[in-house]
Amino acid sequence: MFNQEALRTRLLNIDGRGYGAYKSITGCYSFDKYLLFIDHVQSDPFAPPSRLRVRVDQRLAGFPPELYASYPRRIALEDYLMRQFSRAIGRHARGHRGTGKSGLIAVDRCGQEILERTGAVVNKEYVEIRFTVGMPARGRTITGHEAIRIFFEELPNIVNESLFYKSLDAKAIKQQVELVEDQEFLRAHLDEKGLVAFIANGAILPRESGVSDRPLTRGRVIPFQSPPELEVSFELPNGGTVTGMGIPRGVTLIVGGGYHGKSTLLRALERGVYNHIPGDGRELVITVGDAVKIRAEDGRYIEKVDISAFINNLPHGQDTRAFSTENASGSTSQAANIIEALEAGTRLLLLDEDTSATNFMIRDGRMQELVAKEFEPITPFIDRVRQLYEQLGVSTILVVGGSGDYFSVADRVIMMQNYIPRDVTRRAREIALRHRHERQVEAVDVLNKVTNRIPLPSSFIIEERVKVKARGTDEIIYGHLDIDLQDVEQLVDPAQLRAIAEIIRYAAKRYINGKLTLKEVILAVMADIDKEGLDVISPFKGQHPGDYARPRVQEIAAAINRYRRLQVRQQL
Repeated sequence: MFNQEALRTRLLNIDGRGYGAYKSITGCYSFDKYLLFIDHVQSDPFAPPSRLRVRVDQRLAGFPPELYASYPRRIALEDYLMRQFSRAIGRHARGHRGTGKSGLIAVDRCGQEILERTGAVVNKEYVEIRFTVGMPARGRTITGHEAIRIFFEELPNIVNESLFYKSLDAKAIKQQVELVEDQEFLRAHLDEKGLVAFIANGAILPRESGVSDRPLTRGRVIPFQSPPELEVSFELPNGGTVTGMGIPRGVTLIVGGGYHGKSTLLRALERGVYNHIPGDGRELVITVGDAVKIRAEDGRYIEKVDISAFINNLPHGQDTRAFSTENASGSTSQAANIIEALEAGTRLLLLDEDTSATNFMIRDGRMQELVAKEFEPITPFIDRVRQLYEQLGVSTILVVGGSGDYFSVADRVIMMQNYIPRDVTRRAREIALRHRHERQVEAVDVLNKVTNRIPLPSSFIIEERVKVKARGTDEIIYGHLDIDLQDVEQLVDPAQLRAIAEIIRYAAKRYINGKLTLKEVILAVMADIDKEGLDVISPFKGQHPGDYARPRVQEIAAAINRYRRLQVRQQL
């Protein structure tokens, strides 16, 4: 360990030298109130920025132990500190100055969701933030005085405003910590009330635009209000009694005219698998944690998935009990997406008619009369949705706007009208009875249990230098192949994709052995993360991996399933 003046001296000594001389400042430096770790220095001003950590002894940081006494509380506090550090950067850092990324200070950016991240660590010993700095240069010549400005003027101000309890809003910290605890409580207690989701009265579901996840605040904003028939209440650990709409297990339809809030409600439920920050509007929109949004996904890769429950008797005798394709159709992709979700362990499917394959969802009576079942390989979802619940215990929430035939298979029907939900189940059943003979049920067999698959080690490159990278929330690069995830809608943060990319590499080295099923592999990785923290997946041993966010089992499985070199064998 060096004192802070050693860093100043080193920066002065390398001022005006070639960029590679920055490597000499790697190490740990003691400042007045904190330790600065310079873990990795970039090789070039255009390269990924340098990785640093600031650590404040908890005796100085002063955060009360009750704020991080449990896992949900700790994650909430770490999230809060990252946001404060980011805001302090905005107030004190001068920003870009020089070539490439010169002068940029950044911490992993947090969205509306509160996720477990590697960007912050809080424990009884210290508080730590992991961040990046673009070491300043003109061309490839070091500007040491600018680096001194960063480390001795800007960074101390950032740290002082964001990592000491006495400098922060104690009430706001308590609010976020207690809110996350309440959200976790709600999610854990849905099952005992027979629910798969809950939307609190007063929730604000619409977002401000199609490209923003922030709540709508302008114009006519209509708070959510449960219909009386579906209203339930919970007594929260911190927030008192909360009342709202409970969606019971089974088959639920969300209907209504266009632009009346059907898809908005479904999108809120999709995101309800995550906790949200205060002020988001969806803080108390809570969905079971393993819910999966299903959609058609033309062109995706499928490897030996048993889709025979939905598609069978294909022309030329193709076996759909181990269906593979490089270029799936809308119907085969949607069938595979459902089976893969079941394989990963979901209890709730979320579907929107608008993003589904029409021929997969339904065949009406007139089409059944024209095209005989023997010439139609698709068993539509309408004829399996009740079996999924009654035989496998998997519920469905489905947005429909044009197919009233689903009334006959629904346990409840919720109509959105001017963003207000109404329970219209009784009326929907009456309509279904009047039209009950217009189509025939096409599923007469029992729905089989899901066939698990075992990924083969030969599918994966496991060399240390294999290229692993994420691009936004849409794509992972593994080796020389792109994994397209743009239609995996519950990935909400680029940091989740960065984590998934490393999880695939980690799993390939440790658990993909030709014996464990895909789900067993992922659960083994998640057990390691639970035990050792999300840092465990990082290749930067001894350095900070400050830009990962924890993904769910379901999205890890989705990424592996879309890897075009994947080979599996089915578990007999």
